[in-house]
Amino acid sequence: MTSPDGTDFPMTSPPPQTLRDLAESERIRLLVDGVTDYAIYMLDPDGYVSSWNLGAQRFKGYLPQQIIGQHFSVFYTDEDRASGLPARALTIARETGRFESEGWRVRRDGTRFWTSVVIDAIRNDQGVLIGYGKITRDITDRKTAQDALRQSEDQFRRLVQGVTDYAIYMLSPEGVVTNWNQGAERIKGYSSTEAIGMHFSRFYAEADRDDGVPGRSLALAAREGRYEQEGWRVRKDGTRFWAHVVVDAIRENGELVGFAKVTRDVTERKLAAEALERANTALFQAQKMEAIGQLTGGIAHDFNNLLSVVSNSLEVLATRLHEHADMRILDAMRRAVDRGATLTQQLLSFARQQPLKVDTHDLNTVIRGFESVLQRAGNSSVRFDLDLAPQLRPVLVDAARFEAALLNLVVNSRDAMPEGGELIVSTTDVDLADHAVGRLPAGPYVQVSVRDTGAGMPPDVAARAFEPFFTTKAVGKGTGLGLSQVYGFFAQSGGDIVLDTRPGQGTTVTAYLPAIAGDTPADTDGNGDSNVETVLLVDDEPDVMDAAAELLRSIGYAVITASNGPDALELLRRRNDIDILFTDVVMPQGMSGIELARLTLDIAPGVKVVLASGYPLPALKNDFDDLDQFAFINKPYRLADLARKLRA
Repeated sequence: MTSPDGTDFPMTSPPPQTLRDLAESERIRLLVDGVTDYAIYMLDPDGYVSSWNLGAQRFKGYLPQQIIGQHFSVFYTDEDRASGLPARALTIARETGRFESEGWRVRRDGTRFWTSVVIDAIRNDQGVLIGYGKITRDITDRKTAQDALRQSEDQFRRLVQGVTDYAIYMLSPEGVVTNWNQGAERIKGYSSTEAIGMHFSRFYAEADRDDGVPGRSLALAAREGRYEQEGWRVRKDGTRFWAHVVVDAIRENGELVGFAKVTRDVTERKLAAEALERANTALFQAQKMEAIGQLTGGIAHDFNNLLSVVSNSLEVLATRLHEHADMRILDAMRRAVDRGATLTQQLLSFARQQPLKVDTHDLNTVIRGFESVLQRAGNSSVRFDLDLAPQLRPVLVDAARFEAALLNLVVNSRDAMPEGGELIVSTTDVDLADHAVGRLPAGPYVQVSVRDTGAGMPPDVAARAFEPFFTTKAVGKGTGLGLSQVYGFFAQSGGDIVLDTRPGQGTTVTAYLPAIAGDTPADTDGNGDSNVETVLLVDDEPDVMDAAAELLRSIGYAVITASNGPDALELLRRRNDIDILFTDVVMPQGMSGIELARLTLDIAPGVKVVLASGYPLPALKNDFDDLDQFAFINKPYRLADLARKLRA
């Protein structure tokens, strides 16, 4: 080697240690430059970039010649630079030897990524700061995942806490409450500070706690994985509610770590279901009684026809027989017809087809006036008492039939106390909600109760007590029509009747009648015409028609007959000597008597019309309008009734 002045120096090689150091430095440089998952670069003491590896180039987007010599704050966001974060990072590294953090950094193209940053202060052997080593890693994916998880957890927590219709909370394996949502606070009444740490059995009724229900629910959930049940639970204030409960076991790596419990207050649903069941039961009972009533009314109608034949025939025979023995026989037959007619009226009363003579009454006055009869209906071993309200609303009722119904109830109570007891008839005003009693609409009512201390009835007997012909009395001791007649009367009067009875605890029969404000006039029947001479008699029952024709002739009328409506109309068109049309209402085939009557007014307006039926006029008015223009007579009718109606 030659010096500048031409002097030659001998050639020398670097020491071996220096060569080894150079080789090691080259390997480190190659290692650092080859790392692509980390940005590894150097900063001078003032923070300017002095080296740059492939990882930094990949993360940050700068080539070495683009970034070396630039201040490292270029990687920070505007807000971080404005807050002085780059300078604070170097200060901390310089003073403590190391700075570590996570945060947003900016690539050359302006996009951001989340980084994990470590800055180490580098000093020489004398402790002089010669720069900083900076390692940055792109952990955006991890950050995104963590944020998503945190957001999901936050959303779930807000969801659970925000639910107010469900009590959602956790239990330890021992059943201690470990968290508590707003729904639990609303439903159970405990705040979270009160509930957390409390054993969940506190929410159960005392009887359930004594029976071990809470422990069994957790045991079943632990064994089966899930437990579901409905039952009564208790709020903080001691009130009870009907709850639907689900308990799920929570396990981690197969080990039970607690329970998730969801409770919902379903009291309204339970009450609604019970109300619906009661309504369905009442509807079924009403439909059954209505069906029996229709059948009973039909039987009574047919029976009336049979009685009409016998009664009319008796009246005819009575005008022709004069011997005393014959008259005794006729009298006995009349009494049999009367008993049959009474039975028919009882059947029609149950079927709510018995004509009522209604008027405005104070039931207290009616009962007091009837008290002596009611007392005589009892016996010396039965103590009879009245408990009447001081003031009672007026009702629209047939007083005579009310007395009969009340007497029937008193007699039934007396028979239920053969060894004596107490019988109380009471009255009071009540205001009922809609369907609170049977199918009665809401409004003011008068309540009449007959209470006894007798034997009571088992449920199966009570369920059939109002059915006609059903009786528990011995043969010959009752027809089974008493309570059915009472039921029919109150139902026809717009009310209802309720039976409360238990074996060994007596029976209370409570009837309800709608109260009124003001007087209501009694019903009146339409009037027929008089001075009739020729009668067109129409009936589809030959026996009834023959007996009625003979009865009409016996009181001086000329009679022509027809067995159906069309034949009767043909006679009305062909003849002008018909003064009155006397027709049965119900004719199973073809034209009804009411249709015939209306057509008669068009064909022969001068002809008067009398309708006859075993069904009472109020019942017929439910199905037909404008019947007041016709005279009406109930079957079976007597000679005197018929004559009065025709000559009125």
